Formats: sequence, C-alpha cells, structure tokens
Amino acid sequence: MIKVGIFGGAGYTGVELLRILAGHPAVQLMAVASRDKVSSKVSDMFPSLRRRVDLNFVAPEDDAFKNCDVVFFATPNGVAMSQAAGLLAAGVRVIDLAADFRIRDVMEWEKWYGMAHAAPELVAEAIYGLPEIHREQIRGARVLANPGCYPTAVQLGFLPLLEAGIIDCGHLIADAKSGVSGAGRKADMANLYSEVTDSFKAYGVAGHRHLPEIRQGLSRMVGGAEVGLTFVPHLAPMIRGIHATLYARLTHDINLKALQDLFEARFSGEAFVDVLPAGSHPETRSVRASNMCRIAVHRPQGGDTVVVLSVIDNLVKGAAGQAVQNMNIMFGEEEGLGLDIISVSP
Repeated sequence: MIKVGIFGGAGYTGVELLRILAGHPAVQLMAVASRDKVSSKVSDMFPSLRRRVDLNFVAPEDDAFKNCDVVFFATPNGVAMSQAAGLLAAGVRVIDLAADFRIRDVMEWEKWYGMAHAAPELVAEAIYGLPEIHREQIRGARVLANPGCYPTAVQLGFLPLLEAGIIDCGHLIADAKSGVSGAGRKADMANLYSEVTDSFKAYGVAGHRHLPEIRQGLSRMVGGAEVGLTFVPHLAPMIRGIHATLYARLTHDINLKALQDLFEARFSGEAFVDVLPAGSHPETRSVRASNMCRIAVHRPQGGDTVVVLSVIDNLVKGAAGQAVQNMNIMFGEEEGLGLDIISVSP
C-alpha cells in the first residue's frame, strides 16, 4: 500500500484528492493537514466522505507526514517550496498541485508569483507531471510539479500539431473558460454566487500566471524554440470545468481527415485523452468529476486555420486526478488505478 499524506485538505483540490484516494485500492491515507481545522473530523467538514475517511485534520508539522511514501500539497503557491526539503530528507516523495516547481526559470517564477523562491535547487530537480509527454521521467521523480488546469487543457490540445510541425508556432491563440472553483475555496467577493451567476467575463488579459507555464510546455514540444502565445482566460458561470478553444495557422496543406488521424494516432492508448469524432463539439459536462480530457479538431471552411476544442474538469484532470495519475506512475501502479470515474451527468 502507498502511504499518503495531504497538505491543504480543506480546499477544493484537497477534497477532490480525498474523494479519489478514499476509493483507491492501493492507498492508505495517513494524515490530512489543515492549520485552521486541527483536531476536527475531515468528514464533519465534508459529509460526502462519511464512512470513507475516518481521520481528523492535523497540523502540517505532524510527524505522521514523515512516515508517508508521498505527500500531496494542495496548498497555495509558496507553501510546498518551504516544506518539501524536510520531507525529501525523510525519504518522502512530493507532488505539488500548486505552481512552486512548474517554471524552470526561477527569476521568471518570482516575477509572476511575487515572492522569492525558497528552494530553487528543487526546481532544477522537479519533473513536470503531464503524463502524456513526460511519463518516463515521472517514474523516477522525487519532486513532481503537477500542471495547472489551464496549462493541461491548452498543452494537450496543441500537442499533436506542434509535434508534427504543421502550424506557425509564433502565433498561437488560447481562448479558455473556467468554472469559479478554479479560484480556490476562499472568501472573495468576486466569486460570490450573486457576482458570478448570469455573467461572463475575461480576466488577466494583460498577463496571467499560467502564461509562462504554458509557453514553457509548448516550447518543449518544438525542441526549445520560442513560441508566441496569446492566452485569454475567462470566468464562466459554472462551478467546475475548463473549455479551451485553440487557434493556429497551418503551414502545411493538410485536410481535416488527416488532422483527425493525427490526433487519434497521437493519443492512441492514452487512457485519459479522448479524441472525439470529426465535427464534434465537446462539452464541459462530459468530463465533470472525471479525469478525462476530451478533444475535437476542426478546420473551418477548409481554410488555413485549425481550431482545437479541449475540455477538462479543472479539479480532476486539471488538478487532483492528474496528481493521482502521476502518483500511480511514480509507484509503478497501473496508471488509471482509482481513476475509473465516469463523468457526472446532468
């Protein structure tokens, strides 16, 4: 059994981890930390976990974490980088669901996240956990940087096109929409029901923290060449889900059937990427509460623009589910173990 601890168990990604791991046949939950909820029962805060998780919240300093095989950080940015070294010294592997280890350029990270990095030496060691690209490196990771939600949807959508070298990588557009749970479980007037419902807005147009992460990932797909990306996120009046509409200019005359074949071949055998039939329009509800990314590719009016539609659940494939997928790889388990979750509909 894999002995697991969770930091930040009171947040949205934390409870998603608990929901998934509570049903994982190879996992033993050892400790769940929340500084504000110490000694209270996890199932009192989340009644959906009654009779599944019989643990109390503990402090992050609890010794139980050093007896784990792996610890997940479902915490705000800046927490994992301050605590990872102590766990690693105790032989514990670390999976960070925040952004502390995602961006290789530490100065770039500090610019976007507004703080000094506490463990730059671990950034160099960390493996970026997008399994569809880095599966082999993930197997041996001690520190794993779980991708962000927007970066997951955008990178998977562009991946086949960039690897094939058939688009202009200098002028890519990602128009993405997210449910309000992407902002985390915190008191914020902008996220109140009466502020979000019946409304729709863009934000972060001048620059969003996920932009350097996405550009870094796309650049790796083309051997380190510079990638030009316009990324505009939007807040949609829904709780969970991401819909990314991706645009690129074709540099080769390739018809829609060949594009469809390209996507199907690239993701053949990938348990959590579903390439839909030609002409499809994936919906966020088709991936709700599941670890699936559903993709459709279009070539409108047979022109030189290719449009890719990519949908995920921001809390699952965009966070907790992908983290468990990475854990399975790291510990030699079947990659989909504990993740055979059918989407919730309606």
